[in-house]
Amino acid sequence: MLPSQEASKIYHDNYMRNSRAIGVLWAIFTICFATINVVVFIQPYWIGDSVSTPHAGYFGLFHYCVGDGNSNRELICQGTFSDFSSIPSGAFKAASFFVLLSMVLILSCIGCMALFFFCNTATVYKTCAWMQLLCAVCLVLGCLIFPDGWDAEVIRDMCGEETGKYTLGNCSVRWAYILAIIGILDALILSFLAFVLGNRQNDFMHDEIKAENKDLAVSRQPLRVGSSLRVDGLDPRFPRFSVASRSQPVILMVRQTRGTTVVDSPERIERG
Repeated sequence: MLPSQEASKIYHDNYMRNSRAIGVLWAIFTICFATINVVVFIQPYWIGDSVSTPHAGYFGLFHYCVGDGNSNRELICQGTFSDFSSIPSGAFKAASFFVLLSMVLILSCIGCMALFFFCNTATVYKTCAWMQLLCAVCLVLGCLIFPDGWDAEVIRDMCGEETGKYTLGNCSVRWAYILAIIGILDALILSFLAFVLGNRQNDFMHDEIKAENKDLAVSRQPLRVGSSLRVDGLDPRFPRFSVASRSQPVILMVRQTRGTTVVDSPERIERG
């Protein structure tokens, strides 16, 4: 094996080991983010009551529960995604659509991971990166549009007359909204990491091709009379040099004899 090939093999082994470890972590965090996205879409805890509100209640993207004002704090729940007319605000409908789209994108990204077994690794990484980036954009739109619907009548009844667009009044932000914002950062980081892994795969393939082409060019160079040929590694044809060749290269001499180029063996060089 030529020196550049040996160095390329060592680099390849180290790179593949590190790349697999980072890729596994990326896949695990992608699955975790998908779980967060599903929870954010389903759970109705984006905003809710506080100690200052006249009665209890909480709102999600499309599902909400509000109290009837009695002391037993019984909640009446309404709203389903399948029935858009039951959603209290047009802004809530738009936010629900974008968060649903982000959920579909991240679940599709997880499905694309199966393509690692069939397609080019760099291509799969970049495809997933674009999907995660679009997922982050959809979440951003959902989080920005959602407060535009806070002026709905049912929300004003619970949160007070001061409630309006992007003004929550006496109500408070709940954990699902905060989790959605954290999900945006998570999606951006995962997308950036996938782009880096994809580009490194391309760079590694280009370096490997260059090394192979260089070794091929060296192997095709003609031998000149009086030059020496350096051979690394063990050569079974020269048993006398089998031990030495393990730790140091064997030098073969090139000479001209009666118009013919001859490569002397190590044994002949030793006798000479």
